[in-house]
This record gives sequence, structure tokens and C-alpha cells, in this order.
Amino acid sequence: MNEVSGFGKRNIVVIGSSAGGIEALRALFARLPHDASATFFVAQHLSPHSTSELDRILQGCTRMHVAFARDCQLIMPDTVYVAPPDRHLIIEGDRVRVTRGPKECRARPAVDVLFRSAATWFGQRVVGVVLTGALDDGTAGLWQIKDRNGLALVQDPDDALYPSMPASAIEHVQVDCIGDIAALAAAISAALATEVPMAVQEAPGERLKIENLIALEGNGMQAGVMDLGKVSKYTCPECHGVLVQIEESGNMRFRCHTGHAYSPKSLLVEVNEAIDKGLWDAVRAIEERILLLRQRADLAAAVGNTDIASHLRGEADRAQEKYQPLRSLVLDAGFFTAD
Repeated sequence: MNEVSGFGKRNIVVIGSSAGGIEALRALFARLPHDASATFFVAQHLSPHSTSELDRILQGCTRMHVAFARDCQLIMPDTVYVAPPDRHLIIEGDRVRVTRGPKECRARPAVDVLFRSAATWFGQRVVGVVLTGALDDGTAGLWQIKDRNGLALVQDPDDALYPSMPASAIEHVQVDCIGDIAALAAAISAALATEVPMAVQEAPGERLKIENLIALEGNGMQAGVMDLGKVSKYTCPECHGVLVQIEESGNMRFRCHTGHAYSPKSLLVEVNEAIDKGLWDAVRAIEERILLLRQRADLAAAVGNTDIASHLRGEADRAQEKYQPLRSLVLDAGFFTAD
């Protein structure tokens, strides 16, 4: 057990959200104190192809200063730092870092990246909050916050517009509070206002250091990704590099040697997309074969080669029959579920 070094307040709040997150964030910040001497960090999945006004939207809900984070700026109290589109938001000591490191759980910004860095530098001072979203970004990062004695708060899946992210966090992390937005705001406010025993913090483990370095510098091989776990049976859907299997207290993740990271669910989604593309490519190619066979048959018939024309039409009919199960498979929505 760590030695207690005194009392202190939690003052770092990291919040992750995806689909449905903007409304949840608005409701949350409207209920949070603006003068608690705490700093807030938000990783909301955003489109990389368009500008975002999330900073302006949240500024309308709080008296704290809200801005998209800039690389290497100092962390200030009563400030909300928002991850910019297509950039990871990372905490490094007394500064924020903004990088275009490898995607994690198919996302950049990724919630896991923010949570992991907060856990590394601030440990028990961190309050991690997972809100509405699809799939399971945030689960691994929240586990690391909890492992470093921080608080883990999760939106009630029944209150979330998209319950998958909070449901995954609840399944895999021993969370401290599950509630609707009002309950989460009350829990955060109480955590920021209450002094708690602060233990002497152990240094972060080698795995945390490696994964933070990957997000910061984008070079998985140089950071030591192959030391994170055993080589898995799978390859990265994005770059086709080998995936290392990472196991943490019954949870499993994957990371490739270039740095991309996946949960089992997000990996399955990527595999499904690869299958979908491959099947449609096959359907297109077979249909082109059928069209070409019929066109050749028409040309043969036009010059009196009836036997050749009949053979080519027969081949086209056989191809048409053979590819029907393939077309049925590509249209089968149930085949592509990630659950």
C-alpha cells in the first residue's frame, strides 16, 4: 500500500465522448463550477475533414475559458482544453501536447490517449469521465486512470444517446459513479471540492511510458511497441503491420508496430470493413465478367458463330448463378455486426 503524504484535491478532469457527445458535453459543462481551480480536458470524436466549433459551443455553457488546445501551451486552472479535429490531446507534465499520432480505436483524437497521459502525470488527482459514444474508446484509458488511483465516472448507458462507450467502460472498469449528466456533474463538483488522502505516487510503468511516447512521437517501433505484449494472430487493418496483443487485468487490446491501437471491438469493425470492401470488389468483378461474356456472345451471334455464342451465354448464366450467394452475403447486415 502506498504511503499517504497528506491531503489534496483532485484537479484534473478528463472527459471523453463520441456520437451524441456534443449535447452531453453542453449539459455537463452547464452544471459544473467555473471557479474550482481545476483544469478540464475534452476528447470528442470530430470529423477530420471539417472545422469544428466545439470550443464556441462549450464556451456558451460555462464561464471558464474554453479553447482548442495548442501544442506546448501551459496548463492553466479554470480552463477547458478541447482536442482539435484530427489531433490527439495529450498531457505532458505542466503542458498540453497536440499531435497527429497513430489513431487509436479508429479515432484521432482518441479518448484513450488523453486518459492515459492524464493517468501517467497526475494519477490520483485525475477524474476520468466517459460519456455517450459508439464502440469502446475510453475503456482502456479509464482503466489506467483507476489503476493509478484516480476516479472513474461513467454516464448511465440508459441516459446516453449512444450507450456503447459507457457500457464498455462499466463492463471492464471498477467505476466510482454511474449516473445521468446531472449526477455526473454533482460527482465531479464534489470531487473537486473535497480534500482526500494523497498517497506517494508510484512512477508510471514501462507500458504507460511506451504508449504515451507512441502518441507523442508517432513511432511505435522506436518507442518499444514490441515490448508491450506477445505477437498476435492478427494484422493491422490500417497499415497491415503485425499486431501485438496487450493484456491488462483481463482486458485485451492490440497495437501494431507503427502505433495504431485497437480494442477487440474496434478491430472487428475494421475487419468487417475490409470484408465489406473485398466482397463489393468481388461482386463488381463478377458482374463485369458476366457483362463481358454476354457482349462477346452477342458479337459471336452477330457473325453467325452460334455455338460460341451459346457457350458464352452459358458461362455468363453459370457465373450469374454462382455469385448470388456472394451478393446475398454482402447485403446481410447481421453478418457485419461488431457485437
